[in-house]
Amino acid sequence: MKVSVLQENLAHGLNIVSRAVSPRSTLPVLGNILIATDEGRLRLSATNLELGITCWIGAKIEEEGSTTVPARTFTDLVSTLPPDRVNMELNIRNQMLNVRSGTSNTDIKCIDSQEFPPMPVPDLNNGVEINVTDLREMIRQVAFAASTDEARPILTGVLVTFEDNNMTLAAADGFRLSVRKSQLTTSIEQPISAVIPARALSELARITIDGDQVVTMILPPHSGRVIFRSKDAELVSQLIEGTFPDYEQIIPRSHETRTILSTSAFLKACKQAEIFAREGSLIARIHISPGDELQPGKVEISGQSEETGSNVTVIDASIEGIPLLIAFNVRYLREVLDVIKTPDVALETTADTSPGIIRPVGEDNFLHVIMPMHLGN
Repeated sequence: MKVSVLQENLAHGLNIVSRAVSPRSTLPVLGNILIATDEGRLRLSATNLELGITCWIGAKIEEEGSTTVPARTFTDLVSTLPPDRVNMELNIRNQMLNVRSGTSNTDIKCIDSQEFPPMPVPDLNNGVEINVTDLREMIRQVAFAASTDEARPILTGVLVTFEDNNMTLAAADGFRLSVRKSQLTTSIEQPISAVIPARALSELARITIDGDQVVTMILPPHSGRVIFRSKDAELVSQLIEGTFPDYEQIIPRSHETRTILSTSAFLKACKQAEIFAREGSLIARIHISPGDELQPGKVEISGQSEETGSNVTVIDASIEGIPLLIAFNVRYLREVLDVIKTPDVALETTADTSPGIIRPVGEDNFLHVIMPMHLGN
């Protein structure tokens, strides 16, 4: 292998794939990144056997070939090289990669690429095309609600379903539920359902760039894997086996009170309440007081701690329904308000022991359900 590549492109490619490198593995090759020539471009791949990421970068190929380089050593080296051409030449006999750029001349001991786990070759004709911008926003609005507790593996994933021309992402951790829907440009023949690790989807959102118009999702039959392919990158992930809970049963069908308030004001109030609530059990009290002809409705958000003190913020709101005092985990409130882009948000409540629903006002493609916390006395 003998190739020449721009330092900027190489550093960018390494940044994309390095998150899939296995930090601790009994297989030394999993701590390496595969470098291979591929139809006039340079292909970089990394995998921890659960998640695999590949990207392609432009390069001048003089001799075809492949090897695997120690991920941390190579990434650290490339980051220190000047913004110029990087010339790489592999000695096949001893698997030593010579890297030259400017005044720097380095030899890196590699592992033969034959030892690297084979990456699947997807059939793009059997895939579903998804708009990249929509997909990244959907992942952002859903993945954070997935559980991080490995005791219930199914809840660490995001349920992805396709039916006709509709795509739905849903995630739940037992205390909250996020559901986001979007329309596809074309209809699919058969309904599709899969549970994909939330971490894999978050990585997908990271590696897809604005220049990508679409990403193709492929579910090879009986493989237990999903593949996402864009113009210059590919992500492969193991699916999570099991049955995702029927989240439709969790969503309240009606409400007694609907409160519309400024998203930014609500978010700021939650951030202030969290400063004090985080010292205790993260309880934020939400006191909803409907207005009348003389004064507008108000929402009081408060957080307190025996050690540090308390905070109360009052926000004007449009309220339909009965007054209510309810408590939520303030961190959950902050995290969902962080991913809502509309100026106003609606909070739908029924009783202090019933789940609340948060929806962006003016958009009907997203909802978030939060279980209430016990107020005590």
